[in-house]
Amino acid sequence: MKKRNWYLTFGLVLSAVMLCYMVLGFFWTPHDPGKLSASDKLASPSLSHPFGCDQLGRDVLSRALDGAGTTLIIALAVVLMGFVLGILIGSLCGYYGGVVDAVVMRICDAITAFPSILLAMVVVAVIGPGTYNIIAALGLLFVPSFARLVRGEFLKYRDRDFVRAARLAGVPTWRIIFVHILPNIWPVLLSGLTIGFNNAVLSEASMSYLGIGVGPADASLGRMLSEAQGILFSAPWCTVFPALVVILIILGVGMVGEGLRERVE
Repeated sequence: MKKRNWYLTFGLVLSAVMLCYMVLGFFWTPHDPGKLSASDKLASPSLSHPFGCDQLGRDVLSRALDGAGTTLIIALAVVLMGFVLGILIGSLCGYYGGVVDAVVMRICDAITAFPSILLAMVVVAVIGPGTYNIIAALGLLFVPSFARLVRGEFLKYRDRDFVRAARLAGVPTWRIIFVHILPNIWPVLLSGLTIGFNNAVLSEASMSYLGIGVGPADASLGRMLSEAQGILFSAPWCTVFPALVVILIILGVGMVGEGLRERVE
């Protein structure tokens, strides 16, 4: 089997496993993620607490399950928002071109010139932390990257013979964009989606780690890592397990993206 098939196959399997793990947190956790227990403070991994307990006696596995679910919701919402708006903007700019295209792309260049996480931190610092604010901030900042990707693909296809034939046949512009051109660029878009999802996961975890992510009452993988940094050597399980969840999510989705890119090429 070729290398790219191994990448795609292993990535799909690992992504499916981690997706099941993230979804599981919506329906079941072995313990209450927010329950404090003085007797279980910094308890090491055991049968009752497979991932151990943190400095407040909270079950790490339960909090990792709950936090992974939060990360999944935020990452999907951010990617969906950036993807939909990016398709609309990129397709119109790529198909029509002209002054509007030049102006919009310069704006996108200006936004992408700065790391999205830094801009998101500024936006959240102004409007305040919280799940919805993170989604709004990151979603808007993800639009330029998707718009540039879609625009580049539309520039390749807008003068193809089948597109010209559709224009001569009087096919409406919206149908040419969404029926004739867009389906041809889905392999590239899927690869871009995997990158966007991974960036959204890392951005959410980074912001929560810095204390400007989800609310204090909500579990978050980034917040767990932040809270555990002071007990890294005395209770490493509080750091290792949340970090492992993030790493496996990024690895699985990244391998899927790599496999898709090699298939496109």
